[in-house]
Amino acid sequence: MPYTTDTTRLTVGQAVVRFLAAQRVERDGDSQPFFGGALGIFGHGNVAGIGQALLQYREDFRLYQGRNEQGMVHIATGYAKMRNRLGAMAVTTSIGPGATNMITGAATATVNRLPVLCLPSDIFASRRTGPVLQQLESSLSWDSSASDAFKAVSKYWDRINRPDQLPTALLEAMRTLTSPADTGAVTLSLPQDVQAEAWDFPDLLFRERTWHVPRARADRAALRRAAQVIAAAERPVIIAGGGVIYSAATAELEAFAARTGIPVGVTQAGKASLPFGHPQMVNALGASGSVFANQLANQADVIIGIGTRYTDFTTASNTLFTNPDVTFVNLNVTELDAQKESGLALVGDARESIGELDELLAEYTVPAAYRAEAEKAAADWRTEVDRILEIQDAPTLSQAEAIGIVNAAAGDHHVVVNAAGSMPGDLHRLWRPSDPKAYDLEYGNSCMGYEVGGALGAKMADPTRDVFCFIGDGTFLLSSQEIMTAVQEGLKLTVLLVDNYGYGSIAALSETRGSQGFACRFNYRGEDGQYNDDRINVDLAANAASYGADVLTATTASELKQALTDAATIDNTVVIYVRVDAKGRFGGSGAWWDVPVPEVSELDSTQQARKEYEEQVTVQRLYL
Repeated sequence: MPYTTDTTRLTVGQAVVRFLAAQRVERDGDSQPFFGGALGIFGHGNVAGIGQALLQYREDFRLYQGRNEQGMVHIATGYAKMRNRLGAMAVTTSIGPGATNMITGAATATVNRLPVLCLPSDIFASRRTGPVLQQLESSLSWDSSASDAFKAVSKYWDRINRPDQLPTALLEAMRTLTSPADTGAVTLSLPQDVQAEAWDFPDLLFRERTWHVPRARADRAALRRAAQVIAAAERPVIIAGGGVIYSAATAELEAFAARTGIPVGVTQAGKASLPFGHPQMVNALGASGSVFANQLANQADVIIGIGTRYTDFTTASNTLFTNPDVTFVNLNVTELDAQKESGLALVGDARESIGELDELLAEYTVPAAYRAEAEKAAADWRTEVDRILEIQDAPTLSQAEAIGIVNAAAGDHHVVVNAAGSMPGDLHRLWRPSDPKAYDLEYGNSCMGYEVGGALGAKMADPTRDVFCFIGDGTFLLSSQEIMTAVQEGLKLTVLLVDNYGYGSIAALSETRGSQGFACRFNYRGEDGQYNDDRINVDLAANAASYGADVLTATTASELKQALTDAATIDNTVVIYVRVDAKGRFGGSGAWWDVPVPEVSELDSTQQARKEYEEQVTVQRLYL
């Protein structure tokens, strides 16, 4: 486009919306609009600024009305994940509490390396008004505000105190949002008076602009070194993380694993990297994984991490890889992650680099006995899953049984969404995804409240999918409001509201760590001042119905199957309320998770848990 000095007089709010509407993204020749619109709750700070701009340009840039600021960021995060980070949404809020409500969601987006644009309103830049209403006062600086809290959870943060600062900030925001290595939450803090100020913005700022997402190649010398390490391996294991899916490298990984015979364990983010029935797919690995995958990882001489961040659950708090001579080869677009565990770092795109590694290892396969051992482990785990999911003749469903029934009904084009609690571990081990985008477990931040918002974002990003959202009773009481947003937008979700009578996951953890499940169930306080065994009967089904959803209930396996059949015929969002056995869990992963226990205590339960903790922590190591 030829250079021009033409300008258009716009407010800052209007310039932001016009700019966002003009952004596109391209990878592998596929070009598409980058932003799917904005989510907003209007209030003091943005109603007459960004709010007016969204009204003015509503035909070109859609606004979705949210119920909770954190929930809106979760919607945007779920949208970005379904779009493989090639799409994002903006989130606008008022100042003060409206802005800070976004911080947890922003942290979740950044932890998971997913692009979200946060547009919190800020205090008056002119300082002509009092700093009290919905604002912090600081003796350190008049420039300090609540929006400074976003700095710690953003990949890029800026405050726009003058209209002429906006163009460079918008361009840097887009660079960050579309970067495979640097993406996460981006925060542009917008003082409420500046949102309404006008300036003569260059017309070039609003031209259609395409951001090309690169496929960076790993260094050839590093690839050759990695190939030498792998070629000498007797018992290698691949850990596939979310980077495999975001780079669309699933076909390359499948071919590489099949040819070499290297078994593949998956993280929560990488769960659908291989088909569930693939011969080399040993499935979930780590603290929430299976004993079959973890036993292979215990003995591995080379760990090949592809697109994984080596989270605490993946490494079982650095106790999983017990071979004293284990070596790590890490392929990641982010140098920080590629260098973890003192690994041989391959900094590059997963799809391209897997192909180049495969060429360098053309003559390599694992020993025949090890291939047979790994394939048997994969087959044995699939048999174990069938056993766990088999319906038992019990008065109350187990959580695993409920998951198996839903999975069987989910079809060939679904996505399951969940986050915190006990269900992530069960889903990680048991769920059979239909394709690489069929599984969205937010476990980078393990953020209670992501469930409904993330599911709605996935549905916005791909309306053709059947979206199933698992949410526990504890999380439902915390954050379920976006069910109303789904109803309002006519975007159908099937929400499985699983009631296990409180914070079931933490109750189990509390019991194993000597804290006796204290304050983890929803019980009344007795006359002695302590919580008793009398449960509070909250009508969660009625709560769900109040949002406008269709509500079904199920207690038995046959009732849940019928509810899912009925739900499939309903166009509205459906909430299926299911009570499950509060302690109906299956065996562990054979891996540990470091949750410290007090060194001294008057409680016998804590003293015993401390002894067990001290035994476990002795096998923890740093890979130096």
